[in-house]
Amino acid sequence: MPVSAGGRRWRSNNLMALEIGTNVFGQPLPKEPRPATTENGSLPAKNGVGLRTIIIGAGEAGRTLARDLRRTPEYGLSPIGFLDDSPLKKGAVGLPVLGRTSDLVAIASAYSADVAIVAIPSLKPREVRALAESASTAGVSVRYLPSFGAALERDARISDLRRLRVDRLLGRQELHVVRSASRAVVEGKRVLVTGAGGSIGSELCRQIKAFNPAALYMLDHDESNLHRLQMQLDGKALLDSDELVIADIRDKDRIHQLCSELQFQVIFHAAAHKHLPLLERHPCEGVKSNVLGTRHLVEAAVATGVEHFILISTDKAADPISVLGASKRVAEMIVQAHAGGFTRFASVRFGNVLGSRGSFLSVLSEQIENGEAVTVTHPDVTRFFMTVEEAVGLVIEAASLAELGETFVLDMGEPVRIVDLVHNYAAQFHLREGDFEISFTGLRRGEKLDETLFSENEERLRTDHPRIWATRPAPAAGDLDEILDRLIDAAAANRSELVRLHLGELLPAFAKAPPATPVLAAPYPDGF
Repeated sequence: MPVSAGGRRWRSNNLMALEIGTNVFGQPLPKEPRPATTENGSLPAKNGVGLRTIIIGAGEAGRTLARDLRRTPEYGLSPIGFLDDSPLKKGAVGLPVLGRTSDLVAIASAYSADVAIVAIPSLKPREVRALAESASTAGVSVRYLPSFGAALERDARISDLRRLRVDRLLGRQELHVVRSASRAVVEGKRVLVTGAGGSIGSELCRQIKAFNPAALYMLDHDESNLHRLQMQLDGKALLDSDELVIADIRDKDRIHQLCSELQFQVIFHAAAHKHLPLLERHPCEGVKSNVLGTRHLVEAAVATGVEHFILISTDKAADPISVLGASKRVAEMIVQAHAGGFTRFASVRFGNVLGSRGSFLSVLSEQIENGEAVTVTHPDVTRFFMTVEEAVGLVIEAASLAELGETFVLDMGEPVRIVDLVHNYAAQFHLREGDFEISFTGLRRGEKLDETLFSENEERLRTDHPRIWATRPAPAAGDLDEILDRLIDAAAANRSELVRLHLGELLPAFAKAPPATPVLAAPYPDGF
């Protein structure tokens, strides 16, 4: 016999039990007639105090939840019964066990429920999703009540990633490379950090601020980034400090004005476009920021007598095949071309940064927390990783080592296979293999299976720091400025293919780069 509630009709063998006054376990049910709908067709709350709520799970968590909801009607939830797969569960606080979890749709319809709350902490995310998807057909909203421990782990994964054991994630100890002598580079100096609101830029500001600079100027084109940064550094964000600077590094006149008026002695240049897939789709924007912006800053630094200029680069600049890597390698070339004068120039290459906004680890934590498949490009893809603190420590150390436009590279140990990183991460939160799955999406254009730190034609040189290497590539071709002009003109005209052509003139590896070979997305394979 079909059962109708609120204009919906459902058929279920289990509903026969409801018609004769017992649940599917043969237990008696209270006589609770379905409420009539209001004039607009909606269902009234029970006793006018809240939404009619089914609690999934009649264990300790479910019974406690039911008691709390009964005591606190201001929550707006009125429990009407439990669902549980154990016939031994008897319910609590006068509420019956209405049936099994698989009966959610039918029982929600029969009892005109509005909300279902999952109170089984051990239930896997994918099972919660399945309940939510099925319940949506009955117009029921499903919410999940995590255990206290799960809530703590969730908060740790999303908002406090630095508490993770880095050595267990990466297979090496975290490195702290800043020596006390390196503080002299910024101590008592007028320092500019570009891209100050980003992950690297904000950490640079935190560490530099601790070294007592005469002034720390924090430049970003995004006022929201500056607001967040000042809140982090000072505990307040009135945005009334002269050290907060809104500017676009693409604006040559503005950059020269700032360097002339504020007389920076040290510049750490962290502003850049950094997301590889986006720059593959918008190469002109990558050139405008990463190449043109760097050129403006370098020329202004030379013109105004800046003492140290440090460019933040990337391991993708070594034999680059992506627009990101190519634009950052050209930025390195601009730095090298201006070395040898009063200003000491250097670039610093490093790999992926753990814990930064948008980094793999932050995406991984959100995907696992949301019960989604973890997306990885390829089963064998590897990357170099370091923490934000490590990366910034290297940058400050490099400033004291800079002489002739070197590119410095931290000895980051062996590259880490991404699937191993996923498993190491999951192990720290006691997640079993069945608690998550990995989906392989395929290498995209510009992505390498394995990154390198040095190009084939670069000589690896030792420095006086045991964990920092340097490279001094062969001088750029004599027509560097001419090709740069053509490249920048093409970007200004938004001619993407011409931008790629000119990048290839400067960088043979980029010109010869093959298109990525896609790998079909698949579930996490056996054997990993």
